[in-house]
Amino acid sequence: MLEELQTYIKLAVDVTHGIAAGGGEWHADCEQVLLADGSRQEDIWGADWSPSTRQVTFEAFINIRPRQNNRGMQIQNPELRKQVEAIVRHLFE
Repeated sequence: MLEELQTYIKLAVDVTHGIAAGGGEWHADCEQVLLADGSRQEDIWGADWSPSTRQVTFEAFINIRPRQNNRGMQIQNPELRKQVEAIVRHLFE
């Protein structure tokens, strides 16, 4: 998954199924993998994982969703951020 960006991994995380796709050039690349696998777009959120610092960040264009009350690239809901982070840490640590 580090092949594309080398220092961090772009992810799309399905918070309903507790799964993630990663390693693409864009979060949308990862999102498409999950959609093809049956995930619903409203359940998929963008994040990044940095293996060297073990840091999860929550900024992605796919997170801009006014209809879900998320108007910026950052995941704005603290509970949703916790959920995404828990899934990422479970899968990558």
